[in-house]
Amino acid sequence: MKNKISRRKAITTSLKVSLAAMGGYAFNSKETKQSYKENSSSNKKLPIRISLNTSTLLHYKLDVDVQIDMVADAGFGGVELWMRDIKAYLDKGGKSDHLKRKLDNRGLILENIIGFSKWCSDLPEEREKALEQLREEMMIIAALGGKYIAAPVQGLNSLDGTKFPEYSERYNAILELGDETGVTPILELWGMGALNKVSDCARIVIATGHPKATMLLDFYHIYRGGNDWDTIDILNGKRLPVIHINDYPSSPSYDLLKDSDRVLPGKGVCPFDVVIPKLYNAGFRGGFSVELFNKEYWATMDAKTMLQQSYKYTYEVVEKALEKTL
Repeated sequence: MKNKISRRKAITTSLKVSLAAMGGYAFNSKETKQSYKENSSSNKKLPIRISLNTSTLLHYKLDVDVQIDMVADAGFGGVELWMRDIKAYLDKGGKSDHLKRKLDNRGLILENIIGFSKWCSDLPEEREKALEQLREEMMIIAALGGKYIAAPVQGLNSLDGTKFPEYSERYNAILELGDETGVTPILELWGMGALNKVSDCARIVIATGHPKATMLLDFYHIYRGGNDWDTIDILNGKRLPVIHINDYPSSPSYDLLKDSDRVLPGKGVCPFDVVIPKLYNAGFRGGFSVELFNKEYWATMDAKTMLQQSYKYTYEVVEKALEKTL
């Protein structure tokens, strides 16, 4: 492919040196690992992790180190942290090695980091700034032991059908940046955004030709984008590291739903008993990460209860959906 951004502006040796400096010392901790978890002790182990996207805790305004402890206490096996929360913690004097030790000691997989950059903008100067932003954020993620960062197509209001080769080229550019840092950007589908069709997402991913190209799906966003569940298992589930899990109500109609309409798994009409086995049989063994922005939940539950309910209902939905498959 021509004119790849990352080839025009290669990562320098100083990036590798800085990355080693940020991440290397984090592996020397002698702290004793803690293994206690409130919800998971009596539950059988599932072949798919139950994880949490900390958007679910957005209302409670918790520091990221507190989020990690609370997510672990609730029984989750993995967590998706938001980059803005990590940066706020570091800006206040927190250390990345402390967060990494906490993740390790609490037994949490760092599934993914939620970040936002205009890497797919039609404006070259915005893409250049986005690469600088992603470079910094990938270094931080690598220091935490993470391997993935979400990459929605911010900077685009709609897709141009004639520009799909360019979109793939832009995604390939940040994948190559990921090759240098060890952190893979995951192309994210948004049901209300420009990239709202699974088929378009797959088209961009496949056309990169990159061995680590992948996509970030979400039960709500797939439905909100008007996609069909019948063909979801045509995807290679082994290539999907994490999927956002949530549910959606029967009304209003899919095209009128908002992010805040998402409900706990099992509290809506998503056909989990059909879709989860499809994903499992297609090879998915990553993390189902609970992502909610429900204002009613925030108004009626404290953070601990929110986490307990998120784990409980998600575990029950996944266990029931897989009971005839396993």
